[in-house]
Formats: sequence, structure tokens, C-alpha cells
Amino acid sequence: MITVLGSINMDLIASTERLPKPGETVAGSNFSTAAGGKGANQALAARRAGSQVAMAGAVGKDTFADPALALLDEAGVDLSSVRRTEEPTGTALILVGRTGENMIAVVPGANGTVGEEQAIAAVDAMRKGDILMLQLEIPAAAVEAVLKAARSKGILTVINTAPLTADAARLARLADIVIANETEFELLTGKPVVEREAREAALRALAAETGQTLVVTLGAEGVVAIRDGRIFTAEGLAIEPVDTVGAGDTFCGYLAASLEQGLDFAAALRRAAVAGSLACLTRGAQPSIPLAGDVAARI
Repeated sequence: MITVLGSINMDLIASTERLPKPGETVAGSNFSTAAGGKGANQALAARRAGSQVAMAGAVGKDTFADPALALLDEAGVDLSSVRRTEEPTGTALILVGRTGENMIAVVPGANGTVGEEQAIAAVDAMRKGDILMLQLEIPAAAVEAVLKAARSKGILTVINTAPLTADAARLARLADIVIANETEFELLTGKPVVEREAREAALRALAAETGQTLVVTLGAEGVVAIRDGRIFTAEGLAIEPVDTVGAGDTFCGYLAASLEQGLDFAAALRRAAVAGSLACLTRGAQPSIPLAGDVAARI
């Protein structure tokens, strides 16, 4: 069983020929809305990967709330730990350029009301050996409380250090598995890491210090990780991306689900990398998350 404590948003998405520079206005070619939020995205990815998933978080009582939960509900994610608050449902304002690159501004709304009490309640409903997934779009105090509570109960914890916050490095030390992109990994190490050899050396040094499993996503270059002192790499698919929004969350959800389902670490990395690639072929965070069968067909 996987429990995800995290954000639930509605994404407001505009497509442009290219991303604007500061102070510049560019013409948009398309506008759409889609359910999102890093927590909800990862929950849906884990569910579509075939695991039983519970979502804990908060939405408002506004018109965005039900659409933000619709795909989770349709997929069979347990939503009994999602609270309705007086704050509006979280939103993300997303610009997507022709090459698939994006710019995102997130307004937390109800996500900012997730507190320590709700976090502890999520852990209380879990059992030893379950997996808890976290990101950083909810208050740091809730993330810290749930990580400490989960450790005392023997629950495997996975944290995705996104979005990059001032608390990311500190909170990451409390988890069993850390998933970071290149920029976030530099924050964890405290120094720029660009070349492959330097990155692997930094992984070995940090893992030796913390004892954690560390995973670094590298976009089109795939992923590199260290687990029990061994370096692993995995490649995604050679694709022409349409929209990279949600690709990282898809990777995270598929990795957690693959481990929960008993795949060895190398196979789990490859499956997650392929799923993340496929998520770049469709617009929108949650609509783009592939089903398990589609991923299996491309491994």
C-alpha cells in the first residue's frame, strides 16, 4: 500500500511558441485545464502503475475541487483523507513552449492548510512495510512531522525534493529514498555537479554519509542512482517531447509502485524512466500519465 501526502491542484495551461523572457508578452496558441499538484500526480501515477494508493491532502469548497480529484477518484485512489477547507483549491499557472519546456507558478491555496495533525493521521492509518510518498508543495512542518512518525513505525519513506525550497536539504535527510533532479541534487551536495564522474562521486559521498538511496533524474539523459553502495543507471525513451509537465511526478509514482510490487531496483528504475518519457507525449500533468500496460509495452 502506498500513501501520498501532498498537494492537489488544478493546472491552468497555456501553450506558446516559446517561453517569454522577464517582462515580455507572447501570444498563446491554446488554453486548457487539467488536474495536477505534485502529490496528486504521483498518487495517480502509482495507481496507474498498479498499486493500491491512498491520497492525503486538502482542496477547497470551490468549483476547482471536484475536477482536481476526478481522475484520482476514477482510478480508484482512496480519497477519504482529503479534507475540504475554506481556502481555495491550489492552482498552478503553466506556460508550455513548442519544445515542451515549461514555466510554472504555483498558488498553494488549500495545500497550505495541511498540518502536522493531518500528517500524523495519515501515518496512523498505515502499516509497517507500507510506502509513504512526499513532495514539498505542502508546509515543511507537516512533511517533517510525517517523516519522523513514519520512521518510528517502520514505514518506507520516499521524498521528491520538488519544488526546491529552503527546507529541502534538511527534510531530505529524514527520508529513506530521495528523488531529486540535477538542480535539486546540487542543493543536497552543496556544490555544482555537472560531469558524470563528479556526479557519481557525489552520490557515493552523500550516500555513505546518510545511508540513503539517492536517485537523480537527468531529463533526456535518463536517471542515475545509488543504493546499498552500488551505482545504477537507466535510460528513458528517445522521444520528441510535447509537454514535460508531470514527467517527474510520473517517474516518482512509478518508481514507488514498482518497489512496492517487488521489482528489483534496476528494473524499477527502468520502468519509471520509460513511464516518465511516455508522460512527455501528451499535454497536461495527469492526463499524460501512462497506464501500466503502455509502459510494459515499451520496456
